[in-house]
Amino acid sequence: MRFLITAGPTREPIDPVRYLSNRSSGKMGYALAEAALGRGHEVVLISGPVNIPAPDGATVVRVETAQEMYDAVAERIGEAEVAIFCAAVADYRVAEVAGEKIKKTGETLTLTLIKNPDILGSARSVFGFTGLLIGFAAETEKLAEHATGKLLRKGCDLLVANDVSRSDIAFDRDENEVELFYRDGRHETLARASKREIAEGLVERVEELG
Repeated sequence: MRFLITAGPTREPIDPVRYLSNRSSGKMGYALAEAALGRGHEVVLISGPVNIPAPDGATVVRVETAQEMYDAVAERIGEAEVAIFCAAVADYRVAEVAGEKIKKTGETLTLTLIKNPDILGSARSVFGFTGLLIGFAAETEKLAEHATGKLLRKGCDLLVANDVSRSDIAFDRDENEVELFYRDGRHETLARASKREIAEGLVERVEELG
């Protein structure tokens, strides 16, 4: 099958030297790309800024901002049969990016933030994607409630959720543990394991859904 996978964080510029971002390392998304490639699938990997070598055999599209990732997905999702949105996309960006470095002139600094485009939420409604849609949810509380809500709102076939409040898994770690929520109401746990092992399990389940 033809996979489109997003991975890593986005960076939203504040001025020429500063940006807003998050703790995503991209390891989970890259592991998914490697697992899909290893099982004979084609992969387009749309990646935010990470320090990970590109997987052999993947078509890698590198982006920085949420808008750039949105545009890259919009351009390529029509060729995919499976779309896995694993990237930790910034929800907001600075309304006005300063052209010069902001100088330290006071005790506080106020930034006005505006919403970034919703990439996962646009897959069905804007891009017209009809293939298998898999989303990720990084939660710190009420994991099942928030994950199932996101699954329904975004039109996913499968929602992969992890508890990022834990220090032993998820962001910037080599291991993960995830909860799988399916559109048909099923729920499954993939117990703590290496991200590559988790990725193998996820790709197997995508193949079953396909």
